[in-house]
Amino acid sequence: MQKIVPHLWFDKEAKEAAKFYTSIFDNSKIKSIKEIHNTPSGDVDIVSFEILGYEFNAISAGPYFKFNPSISFHVKCKTTKEVDAIWEKLSKDGKVLMPLDKYPFSDRYGWIQDKFGVSWQIIFTKGEFKQGITPVLMFTNKVCGKTEEALELYSKIFPNSKYQILSRYSKGEEPDKAGTVRYAHFFLEGQEFGAMDSAREHAFNFNEAISLIVNCKDQKEIDHYWKLSSVPQAEQCGWLKDKFGVSWQIVPIELNKLMSSGDKNKTAKVTEAFLEMKKFDISKLRAAFEKG
Repeated sequence: MQKIVPHLWFDKEAKEAAKFYTSIFDNSKIKSIKEIHNTPSGDVDIVSFEILGYEFNAISAGPYFKFNPSISFHVKCKTTKEVDAIWEKLSKDGKVLMPLDKYPFSDRYGWIQDKFGVSWQIIFTKGEFKQGITPVLMFTNKVCGKTEEALELYSKIFPNSKYQILSRYSKGEEPDKAGTVRYAHFFLEGQEFGAMDSAREHAFNFNEAISLIVNCKDQKEIDHYWKLSSVPQAEQCGWLKDKFGVSWQIVPIELNKLMSSGDKNKTAKVTEAFLEMKKFDISKLRAAFEKG
C-alpha cells in the first residue's frame, strides 16, 4: 500500500474524473467506488484509482473547495511524443498555465489545468525514474520563502526522508527573493515530491481541495503524524492543517477494512463514530464496528 496518497475533493465529479484520468494514462485503473451516507455533505462517493501505478483517492462531497495550482502533479515522460499525446487529451476544455514548448529545464514541457481544475505539469525527463507522477507544492503569498523550512519539518516527522534544493532564485529575479527555492525535490517514506517558492502574484493558497492522506498502521503512527497539526480549528475526521496551510489526512489503514464489510449497519456505526472525531481513535472505531 502506498504510504502517502493524494486526495482530490470534487463537487460531484469524482467518478467522472477517475474515468477520465484512467482513460488517458497507461498502467491505470479504478480500484474501488464506495458510497457513504449521512455525512455533513450528505451521501458522498469515494473513489480509489491509480495513474501510472500511482494511487489517488477522490471524493464527491460538495462545492466547498476549488482546485488551484498550489499543488500540481508532475507527469514524467520518456519521450517528447508521450508528452504531446498526454497533453492533447488532458488539455481538452482545460486552461494552459505554461504552453507546451522547449524550456531550459526540458526539451518538452507544459503546465495545464484540466477541465476539472486539477493542475498537471507534463515533462520530458531524460534518464531513468521510478515514480511517474510527483505531487509538487507551490508556496505562495504569506508562505512564499518558507519552502526550505517546510522540507526541514517534513523530513523530521517522516521516516526514510530527505530533501535536496536543486535550484535557487538569484539576485535580479524579483519579485522572487534571492536564495529562495526555485525547485526542490524531497522524499517522504521513500516517495518523491517537489516544492517551490513563487513570489509572483497568485490568487490562491493551499486548501483542502487537494490533501495528502497518510496511511497509518496503528494508533502510535496516528499520534506521531498528528504532530503536523498547527490549526486546531481545522482538525476534523482525521484532517489537519500544518503551519504552511497544507492539508493532511492521518488515517488508520484499518478504517478501510471496517468500512468495507458489506454490513450497512456496521458501516453506518463506524461512519457515525469517525464523524465525531478529530484525531482518529482506532479502539473507538473498532467498538463502533462491533456495535453495528
